[in-house]
This record gives sequence, C-alpha cells and structure tokens, in this order.
Amino acid sequence: QVQLVESGGGLVQAGGSLRLSCAASGQTLSDYATAWFRQAPGKEREFVAAISRNTYYADSAKGRFTISRDNAKNTEYLQMNSAKPEDTAVYYCAAVPVWKAAGSRYFLKSAYDYWGQGTQDTVSS
Repeated sequence: QVQLVESGGGLVQAGGSLRLSCAASGQTLSDYATAWFRQAPGKEREFVAAISRNTYYADSAKGRFTISRDNAKNTEYLQMNSAKPEDTAVYYCAAVPVWKAAGSRYFLKSAYDYWGQGTQDTVSS
C-alpha cells in the first residue's frame, strides 16, 4: 500500500502563494488516482482538486490552484495562488489505485483508500 506525507503548509498573506507537496512511498504514485481535500475548523472535509488522466477542480479552486505530479520524485503538488482567508484549512492528499478509481466519483472522500496526515495552511487577511 502507499504511504502519503504532506508538507509545505504554513502562514501566507491574502493574495500570496503556497505550494503543498505530497510525497508517496511504498508504491508508485502514477499507479494511483490522487486528490487534495481540505478541512476548515468546524466544517466537513471538502474536495479541492484531483488528478489521474485528467485534472478536476472544485469551483473554489478553479483559476487559482494547480494540481500536478512529478513521477520521478513520486510526489504530487498543489500550487495555491491568490490565496484567500477562506482557504485556511488542513489540507490532505488522498489516493486510490487507478484500477479501482471511478472517474465520476473523484470529488468524494469515500472514493479514496489512502490519506496523509494533513498539513495546516493559514491565510491571513
């Protein structure tokens, strides 16, 4: 099974940028469909972006966030630009084997088998 470790979280001012990383070990990340979710205090964990053969974004992320992979480093990234205070959350990466992934369910937490521990992002106004 794959292990996922997020990093890159921190404090950024509104309008600034941040890049999150999700390093995979134990398996090759390209054999998985992967995604980023986030959870703000007192709220449900919500979908942010996903990547397999295509990329998908939540409306809140479109035009500002970019999901990508570096297969040589076995790492997934989330580039966050034009950060807003409402982006403040713990960000999680998630993965499911490609053979098991159902493309239409990419935005559902239940579609993913493996999760990282999360990394905190705080956007100050």
